Amino acid sequence: METLEIIKDQKTEIKEPVSISGSQAVLEAFIAEGVHTIFGYPGGAIMPIYDALYDYNDKLEHILVRHEQGAIHAAQGFARSSGKVGAVFATSGPGATNLVTGLADAMIDSTPVVCVTGQVFAHLLGTDAFQEIDVINITAPVTKWNYQVTDATEIPHILAKAFYIARTGRPGPVLIDITKNAQIQKFDYEGYTKCEHIRSYRPKPIVRKEYVEDAAKLINEAKKPFVIFGQGIILGKAEKEFKAFIEKGGFPAAWTVLGLSAIPTDHPLNVGMLGMHGNYGPNVLTNECDVLIAIGMRFDDRVTGRLDKYAKQAKVIHLDIDPAEVDKNVKSTVPVWGDCKETLPMLTKLIDKKEHTEWLNKFHEFTQKEIDIVINDELNPKTEVMTMGEVIKSLNELTNGDAIIVTDVGQHQMVACRYAKFNQSKSNITSGGLGTMGFGLPAAIGAKLGAPERTIVEIVGDGGFQMTIQELGTIMQYKVDVKIIILNNQFLGMVRQWQQLFNDKRYSFVDIQSPDFVQVAKGYGIAGQTVKDRKDLRSALQEMLEHKGSYLLEVMVGKENNVFPMVPQGCSVSEIRLQ
Repeated sequence: METLEIIKDQKTEIKEPVSISGSQAVLEAFIAEGVHTIFGYPGGAIMPIYDALYDYNDKLEHILVRHEQGAIHAAQGFARSSGKVGAVFATSGPGATNLVTGLADAMIDSTPVVCVTGQVFAHLLGTDAFQEIDVINITAPVTKWNYQVTDATEIPHILAKAFYIARTGRPGPVLIDITKNAQIQKFDYEGYTKCEHIRSYRPKPIVRKEYVEDAAKLINEAKKPFVIFGQGIILGKAEKEFKAFIEKGGFPAAWTVLGLSAIPTDHPLNVGMLGMHGNYGPNVLTNECDVLIAIGMRFDDRVTGRLDKYAKQAKVIHLDIDPAEVDKNVKSTVPVWGDCKETLPMLTKLIDKKEHTEWLNKFHEFTQKEIDIVINDELNPKTEVMTMGEVIKSLNELTNGDAIIVTDVGQHQMVACRYAKFNQSKSNITSGGLGTMGFGLPAAIGAKLGAPERTIVEIVGDGGFQMTIQELGTIMQYKVDVKIIILNNQFLGMVRQWQQLFNDKRYSFVDIQSPDFVQVAKGYGIAGQTVKDRKDLRSALQEMLEHKGSYLLEVMVGKENNVFPMVPQGCSVSEIRLQ
């Protein structure tokens, strides 16, 4: 059967009901929702959908990954770089359970993804049939919503709800499990209507103007106001509104790992990164500000350190779209619920135009101390061995801050987040809340497909790279242009650092051996080289960036280099260590 024609309004144009299968209804829904790229892996329970997909190649691009975890991480990368909903297909049983890590990652990092999993025939549910698993109960804690379809007639409106829930309010992952009989079943299809409202689901809380006014009053009275911002700025597409807010108030502003790139890194009011490996000034001065303005962030423990010693002197204003985050970890003086794209202009209108020069200079003083003790040694080392920081510095000079940088998890991630330069939003893609090793490579593939016009550079460690190394096959098959930099310290570096600092150098199972990464890449038709000497670094980076197609660059860095500053676990942010 030919695919149905989709028009631009909210509904498929159908003159009269057409008999189609549940599988075709799934694909029509994806097309109507503007999906073009799907990441997936076929199997028995989802085979009818893949059979239908055979006739939709002109409208839907399917990317065959090498593992279902690769599919969902790729969908996350796609969503983060494009601002659209990522899409995933997987089969039942192990196919579905292989999505769980990615679902958890997407849930905690608020990434919109819609996953469709196949399921055994409805009459076999509960019989422990081959590759049957209770995917609904397994994924309930790690999805924004999930649902099992056993009747094909449900598919259009259930998928409409799925996309609506995934993308609205605080975004997140949704999983729809469809039994095989529902995929095969024919029914009279009357078109697809996008969902615009669900009773009992309010994606945006009502903005209370009196709270905005109370917040403005606190801000106007503040002598040492400090803004901390997270990914909510990017998810809310409120970058311009945020920039206008901090510039009118003259507020120093610091970012969480996921908030990075919401404003350019060289903006004069951008004072650096918060958290365990954040910058010295933002951490220490959190405990000196008089008004703390938190926007689109959730006061994660890696940002706050010890809660009983966190910003106790400050009045806290918390702007967030998710009311559940307000007062969850840090008690707010004034809560401002709502979409920051709406609340920030309201607040900006009420605040006085000011310049907090003396207060801002205090951040600069702390920055200079950090430069003298930490940053100079990291970016301009005098030792023979290369540092991760100098690799990022050279990359900045060659990309001019215009690349999307996708990181895996570990020391390289913290170094990249500390030193990478960005000029535009949606440029830093990393696993924040879950800290998923293996995220980087598939996420970079998705990021490139989501933003094909931009340069994608993956920064990864020798440990995390081996967790999803098989996705080099996906790069090979679809000729995805991803530049891969492995910062190889021959250790599981972050764990080793903790063992060195807090466990008397008892290096327990962190000494990891790796294959010849360049030869492995060549086996997949990907060019590459290894750099061991500083004199070869810049030219190798230049060659990587100018190479047409994907490229793997392995850089050998110091085995026992540490990432500083560091807030030790169980300490206050003001107890941050510089060495």
